[in-house]
Amino acid sequence: MPDVPRPTAIPLTLLPMAGHTRGKRSPVTCHLKCASACAKELCNTSENSYFRDIVNARLSRRAALGLGLSGAIAVGVTGRSRPAVASGRPESVSATLPFTPIDPVGYEVDEFTVPAGYAWIPLIRWGDPLFDDSPAFDAMNQTAESQARQFGYNNDYTDVLRLDDTHALLFVNHEYTNEGIMFPAAQIENEPERVRAVARAAHGLSVVELERPRVQAPWSVVVGASRNRRFLMDTPYELTGPAAGGELLRTSADPTGTRVLGTIGNCAGGTTPWGTILSGEENFHGYFRASGTSEAERRYGLADEPSVYGWELDEERFDTRNPGYENEANRFGWIVEIDPADPQSTPRKHTALGRFKHEGANVRVDGNGHVAAYMGDDERFDYLYKFVSSGTYREGDRANNMQLLTAGSLYVARFDGNSESEIDGSGEVPSDGRFDGTGEWLPLMVDGESRVEGFTVEEVLVHTRLAADLAGATKMDRCEDVEPNPATGRVYIACTNNSERGVGDGAVADEANPRADNRDGHIIELIEDGDDVTAARFSWNILMLAGDASQGDPVYFSGFPADQVSPISCPDNVAFDSEGNLWISTDGAPDGIGYNDGLFKVTLEGERRGLVEQFLSVPTEAETCGPVIHDDERHVFVAVQHPGEDGAFGAQHSYWPDYAREGATGTDGTFHGPRPAVVQVLPAAELDDPTTPTPAPTTSPTQEPTSSPTASPTSSPTGSPSASPSTSVTPGPGGSTPAPGGGEMPRTGFDPLGGLLTGAAAVAAGLGATLLARRNRGAQNDGEGAGEDL
Repeated sequence: MPDVPRPTAIPLTLLPMAGHTRGKRSPVTCHLKCASACAKELCNTSENSYFRDIVNARLSRRAALGLGLSGAIAVGVTGRSRPAVASGRPESVSATLPFTPIDPVGYEVDEFTVPAGYAWIPLIRWGDPLFDDSPAFDAMNQTAESQARQFGYNNDYTDVLRLDDTHALLFVNHEYTNEGIMFPAAQIENEPERVRAVARAAHGLSVVELERPRVQAPWSVVVGASRNRRFLMDTPYELTGPAAGGELLRTSADPTGTRVLGTIGNCAGGTTPWGTILSGEENFHGYFRASGTSEAERRYGLADEPSVYGWELDEERFDTRNPGYENEANRFGWIVEIDPADPQSTPRKHTALGRFKHEGANVRVDGNGHVAAYMGDDERFDYLYKFVSSGTYREGDRANNMQLLTAGSLYVARFDGNSESEIDGSGEVPSDGRFDGTGEWLPLMVDGESRVEGFTVEEVLVHTRLAADLAGATKMDRCEDVEPNPATGRVYIACTNNSERGVGDGAVADEANPRADNRDGHIIELIEDGDDVTAARFSWNILMLAGDASQGDPVYFSGFPADQVSPISCPDNVAFDSEGNLWISTDGAPDGIGYNDGLFKVTLEGERRGLVEQFLSVPTEAETCGPVIHDDERHVFVAVQHPGEDGAFGAQHSYWPDYAREGATGTDGTFHGPRPAVVQVLPAAELDDPTTPTPAPTTSPTQEPTSSPTASPTSSPTGSPSASPSTSVTPGPGGSTPAPGGGEMPRTGFDPLGGLLTGAAAVAAGLGATLLARRNRGAQNDGEGAGEDL
């Protein structure tokens, strides 16, 4: 049956990517998340000399998928976990997190699917209260004041930092908003200033305290806890490093060039061994209007056109054509470091790590004490970077470790293949049986000094893309998450996709990016020479070329039989379990292979190397973000971003996770529409334990907003709901259906950490020790010889 278009909040005529996306990629997501970058001229038009002049061998794409799904939302009324067991696939081999892989789920199914024996419950949703004075979520009457006291929108990077057996800190990025499904159309038209103000308050970051009654029980939010915090657009951030205070970072509002208000476009991130969070400012360009005339502005996608969100109508700094604010856009695009344990701390933007569209940053501490941060620039044909600290890590010396990312050296990667002459863009494996080669870290800045001719160190760090162009870096297929494996030290690079590879003016395929029209993406494994983070050279190989072999895609899984893996497309974020297995969350699978996005486990060692097994699937039009794998407890966490992205407030495409009655606006704890949420997955038996408490409604004071939302906080998500967007709410396991007007988040009225640790320093010290053990085990890899020091 042909697809039937469904209503969207944004008219197709206003979406630059409408008609240009193929498969099921959402032009709404393209517009809101990255300002429709793929509909515009390539940012990277440099002609680096290392590229070979070979003939582009474009792949013919598959025909339309015959999934038998109509334009209506396909929703099944199910029980707790709605396991979708993959026929004939054995249980995943794991001592800590065994599961039977699920079958892929069609792209219009509005369900969260987990393996048999597991259950899911929302940990926290958009609009849930964080503070004692948080107003109730009310989708019809949201205000900037109420949203500032509630959990933000479109959660991305997530970590759950366990402080002890029963207390933890949750950290979350809020990357962007979708006003079309957040607000009624009449409010968008008649109250645009209020809508924009609420959207600003829904961006940023959140820190939330969690508690549970016992080990392995589900976590719950502690409303009003002392360390709960929202980072908003008026939160001050300190600029650090060589570019801080420089001319390129000064504005009339900040003549010192050292203090920025807010953070935007926060995508992925990482957690440091000393207990802080690194958050990447990614698609910041879509928030600014600029002259668009300079080479630097064009290289970062800044243009003289209205911004995606229109914030320049409210704050003059978002229009860099305004006198005094020419440099405001330069103050975004950094790696931000946050101390989640100290609610009074000032977050910092580290200029030493360069400015580009940061997906995130992840840190490895070497045996010599130096710290490396690995980073990807998430744009077609942009680059992979590494920062190496000048100072060294000292266990237990938090004051020292908090300065490690303020000074050091910045490099960009060049990849060379062992079989370049055989690469024709088809994805065919070279005659030596693998895609592999060596590479070099090209210096941009060394110990605070520029290594790029004609660039000052400030220019290298503020205009990092231009400096990397001159250095001759390899153009990559959108490096997203880049993480070292704590068990081996090997670095895994998620290249999510690049449909312009080998097409038109796009760079041709090379061995590190071997497929033209790369719709499904790939994963690269990088090994530093001598297992030394300061090494100047590395070896690399491709772990997988993603796709679905059954649909005729050219795929590769390190030699593992392609007909025995779960179909996977568009790898985005990665994580690791305690056994050293790789976990991949995806963004774009509906476009690539016609299934909902999900979370996948990949075996890295032994005969099963390259085996991909799907663990979960997210609802329709959603992206899987921020995976956290606590396999020692059989717990998995993911952030479900933009469910029902293409809908409209009055014609939603998703009703996850509340599946509420028609007309529910949130005041009874549920909403008849999608709510981005952080989800915890755990063995279903844990929800049947009678010691797991069911939250009870309580009354607490609320802040008086400019409108009049209901004056009681929303309910806690208490269980996996029915998958039916019907007019009644089906109780989920482990909790009861929220009563109209009465539900709220669980609260204890005390600080769960107060009697356990004294002050933020003690909390951070414990976090640091735990994370260092978790992330830096000093294991060996296959690199031979001593690494050449940079």
